[in-house]
Amino acid sequence: MINFENISKFYNGDPALDSINLSVSAGEFISIVGQSGAGKTTLIKLILAEEKPTSGSVFFDSVDIHSLKNNAITKMRRRMGVIFQDFRLLPRKTVYENIAFAMETAGKTDEEIETDVPYILDLVDIKSKALLFPHQLSGGEKQRLAIARAIINQPEVIIADEPTGNLDPINTNEVIQILKKINDLGTTVILTTHNPRIIDSLKKRVVSMEKGKIISDNEKGKYKI
Repeated sequence: MINFENISKFYNGDPALDSINLSVSAGEFISIVGQSGAGKTTLIKLILAEEKPTSGSVFFDSVDIHSLKNNAITKMRRRMGVIFQDFRLLPRKTVYENIAFAMETAGKTDEEIETDVPYILDLVDIKSKALLFPHQLSGGEKQRLAIARAIINQPEVIIADEPTGNLDPINTNEVIQILKKINDLGTTVILTTHNPRIIDSLKKRVVSMEKGKIISDNEKGKYKI
């Protein structure tokens, strides 16, 4: 589904990514681990076409992402849902409205919104918070709302960039369980983290990075950090 072929990315002459070759299959749950500065976020930015590689190619369903025009990039991004560490919620909209807005921008009808929003809120266990604003939510509830917004338009891929970085262990576990549930429903999940407890609990494929290089790629959840 997603393929990195001989990818390097330099900033001011310094390598953020160095000769990366990586494939992610449809329906896979893959964790990308490494300390700050390892290259995880740069990898994500290349998938989303927020950055261009210095050399090499990134393919999404055999299409070179960085050869696409702006309109085609927008369409491609609609096939992906992104979850960030800092939530990026709309502060002046309620929980319900945050998700409804994501559907509106994707061209969904009022009927679809009325049907799908309650279902997704129930899936992430914040249905009772529908009329609250983000500032009234706990950190874990904010992240569950961010997940709901990311999956509401049924993307093929979920990219979760350090989604538990600001959460306590209980909320971290709840968020990871939701991501596993999403993956069980057939969605590809790409998770970046530097938390070894998460990796231990998942027992899924782990790609370890260090200084812009892949230092291990293990199907059984073993890793190097």
